[in-house]
This record gives sequence, structure tokens and C-alpha cells, in this order.
Amino acid sequence: MKKSVSEQSLYIESDEEDHEEKPYDAGGDEQDGNDSDFSNYSNDNKNSHQSKPNSYNTSWPQSYRQSIDLYSSVPSPSLNFLGTPSLPKSSYLSSSLTRRRTPEILPSLGKPLLSEVEDEKFPPQRRSSHSLLPPIPSKKSGIKKGSLDEKEAKVSDELPISRQSSYGQAVLNGMNVLCGVGVFSTPYAVKEGGWLGISVLLTFAVLSYYTGILLRYCLDSQPGIETYPDIGQAAFGKVGRIAISIILYVELYACCIEFIILESDNLSSLFPNVHLSIGGFELNSHHFFALMTALAILPTVWLRDLSILSYISAGGVIASVLVVACLFWVGLVDKIGFQTNGTMLNLSTLPVSIGLYGYCYSGHAVFPNIYTSMEKPNQYPAVLLTSFGISTLLYTGVAILGYMMFGESTESQFTLNMPQDLVASKIAVWTTVVNPFTKYALTMSPVAMSLEELILSNHKKSRIYSILIRTALVMSTLLVALSIPFFGLVMAFIGSLLTMLVTLILPCACYLSILRGKINLFQGSVCILIIVLGVIASGFGTYSAVSKIIENLS
Repeated sequence: MKKSVSEQSLYIESDEEDHEEKPYDAGGDEQDGNDSDFSNYSNDNKNSHQSKPNSYNTSWPQSYRQSIDLYSSVPSPSLNFLGTPSLPKSSYLSSSLTRRRTPEILPSLGKPLLSEVEDEKFPPQRRSSHSLLPPIPSKKSGIKKGSLDEKEAKVSDELPISRQSSYGQAVLNGMNVLCGVGVFSTPYAVKEGGWLGISVLLTFAVLSYYTGILLRYCLDSQPGIETYPDIGQAAFGKVGRIAISIILYVELYACCIEFIILESDNLSSLFPNVHLSIGGFELNSHHFFALMTALAILPTVWLRDLSILSYISAGGVIASVLVVACLFWVGLVDKIGFQTNGTMLNLSTLPVSIGLYGYCYSGHAVFPNIYTSMEKPNQYPAVLLTSFGISTLLYTGVAILGYMMFGESTESQFTLNMPQDLVASKIAVWTTVVNPFTKYALTMSPVAMSLEELILSNHKKSRIYSILIRTALVMSTLLVALSIPFFGLVMAFIGSLLTMLVTLILPCACYLSILRGKINLFQGSVCILIIVLGVIASGFGTYSAVSKIIENLS
């Protein structure tokens, strides 16, 4: 049967990858201390994976790796960005191949960009974890050879350039995901849960780091597992892949709703008297700025090449640090005053703070991509530790200082409490306003691409239908933001229902399923305990957030 264009694009030649891995199989070189990965696979397994395409990349969503890489990566300078000839395009070519040194072909050349001698300088790209587990098979390429025509098939322009990420770039990628809009609500979380509620933030940091390490073991357990949906498929079959993908996409969609509410709240605080009358409809400042935000970001969502936005959004970490620095400046230099009182523990609203704290660590959808794109995968635990450590210090500092500054009057975003007449406050608010304009399109892109992959069958009409799908997504987030304009409560709902699943429950469930029989009683007990804690936190947090939303709507 003749293969479709999108299916063909997943097949590339793997001869040179095979040549690179064989010396490590035979020679026993222990550059990363994980030789067992490359010595325990039987010849039957090797042959079977070389003779057929990677089954994890042939099911929906095939565009996941490509879109999440673009959403999460902090790009480094490249010749292509500076204007050299672009690489050929191939439909839905997954950037999951970033860790493989597959030769790309320039339009005018018919040979790899790197010679074989240069390729031999690089160590193999995947190693398994050092501890907790017995030796795990290597990840031999299971990608089928294809013809030159297959490799040059047409592709979406949103494909990022394949590259290896260093330790520093991987840390920035991790922080770029973790240090998001959650930092604005940590003082509000202290208000809702009390001072002792900060222990929930620290507990989530430790548990999230641990489950991030579990994802690595899942990735190393079988050949071809490279993304979170792949892990779901390995653990629970195609149903698991689809279910996890839907959860991840709903989380991204909900984050886009938060962006619109964030813009509306901050702009209306700057211009509270703005209103608009259209026919019989009266738009107050919140509704007006929500509408203007949606219209402003709509053209960016239509873009097929989001590489420029990914460069700008890489400043998300800097923007978060700048806003936090402005808060510290207002409190310590401008001296608006501190309140030493405060509730030690507020049990009635503690579940809301649990959801807010949980939202702060919603980066697990991206961690598999970060790991499989690292030049030295054995540095992954250190990357996670650094990213979580810096992010937790940032969250904790803002939570304590913000609540001490504003006390029981703390808003769901601390920027709304900052005095409007201070220069630092204006810098903080405008930085908050500008940042989501670049983040929205990158966050919505994975959702849009997954729907296009499902809906679009006629490639000739895909462009206009793509615009319609993306426009509908933006308008729907606008409607939800106007219907439920409660930034803190929506964040608590996302953190309780979705983030608890993605961060705590699913990594442990997948780990237990994939590696059953290979883990000891202690490891299994820890995973079960985390699942129980996640379910309890999710249940109470979701119920509390929904109850508060209904109460505010009525």
C-alpha cells in the first residue's frame, strides 16, 4: 500500500547512526557510565527494530514532538537564523530526531552537512539511568530507510532546526517552562493557605523532581520512546497515548485562557475607565482589553513559521526575573511597608492554594523532549535539579515577600497590588502585558497542529482550514476567559485537575506499568504513595476551585 506524505516523512536513513552505535556496543566504552544499554539487546530485537518503522511515531499525535520543541526550546544562534539557505522541508518531520545525527541535505548538495569523521566525534545520544534499575536495552534506531524522495517531502514551516542542547541550554529550557505565570499567584496562594501552606510548594518541588526522573527511566526502557505520549503508549497502549495527549493539550489550551485573563486584568488596571459601546452592548475595560488581546494575538497564531517568536519568548525567563526584581524593589527600596501578621494555616481555602502551587511545576510535558535533545543525557538529573532549585527559590521568595507586602488584600496577581505611581510598578505591569503576546501562539500551536493532523485530509485546502481552526481556538479561549474571568481560581483548577495528573499521577503510573518486575518494593511503594497524594490533592483542589468559581459567577 502506498504510504501517505506525513507517514513517509517519518522514515529516514539510519545507516550512519548504526555505524556510530556499533563501536560502543562492542568496545564497551563507558563515557556516560551506561554501557549496559548497548549490550543487552538480542539480535532478534535489533533486526526487528531495523526492519520496521518506529511504532510510537505512527499514531496521533505525530506532530507532538515538533510542536512542543518549538514551544519550549530556548533557541541558540544558528547560521540558518542569520540567513543561510534553509534546509529542505518534509511533511510532519518530527524534531524528535534532534538527538540523532541524521544528515540534512541542502538544496544544492547531495551529501551530509557533517562528514563521517566529524560524526564520530560525538558520543551516542541516549544512555539509561545509573541507579534504581537493572540494565535496560539500548534504543537502537527503529526508523525505516526511505528514498530521497521521501526525505524531501513537503513539511510545515513550523519545524525547528535539529540541534543538540548543552547543559546550560537545557537548564534554560527547563526554567523557561517552569518560570511562567504561576509566579504571579504565589503570594495569593499564601493568602489562601496560610504561611504553613508554603510547605506544600516545597513538597511539590521535591515530588515533581522525582517524577521528572521517573520519566527518564520510562524513556530509556524501550527503543523509540521519546515523548510523553510515547510513554503513555508504552504503558497503556494507544488508549494511553491518546488519553495523555488530550490531557496535555487541554492543559496548554487552558494556559492560553489564563494569558487572556492576565492581559485583561493588567491592562484594565492601567486604563480602568476605558469602555466601548457597540449597538446595545456595553464593554467595560476588562471585556474590551480581553477582546483587543485576542485580536492582537490572532495574526501570530496564523503564522506558519514561529521561529522568530521562539527567540523572543526565550526572554520569558528574563521577563519573570525582571517582574520579580520590580516586586523586590518596590518592597525593599521604595519601602511601601511590610505586614508581619498573617494566617498560619487556613484549612477552608487550603485546597485552592494546593492547586496554585501545583500549577507552578507544570513542565513535565516538556521534560522528555529536553532529555532526548541533550548532547549529554547523563546530565539530565543535574539539569532538573538546577531548574527546579532556581524556580523554587523564585516562587518561595515572591510568595513570602508578596504576602508580607500586601497581606490579606493580596490579589490573584501581585502586579495588581503594586502602586501604580511607582516606576518599578509600571515596568512590572508592562513586562507582564508584553510577554504573553509571544507565549500565546507558541502555547496554542501544539493544540492547533494536533487538530489539523486529525481534521485535515486534503492538503490542497489545508492552509485555509488551518487558519479557520486556529481562529476558532483563539475565539473559544476568549469566550471562556470572558465567561470565567478569575485568574487565580482558573489557575487553581488547572493546577489541581490537569497538573496533578501530568506531574504526579501519570509519571508514577506509567513507571509502574512499563517497568513492572524490574523495580523493588521500596520504589513501587514510593510511586503508589505519590499517586495517592496526587489523587487526594487533585480531588480536594478541583472541588474547591470549581465551588469558588460557581460561587463567584452566582
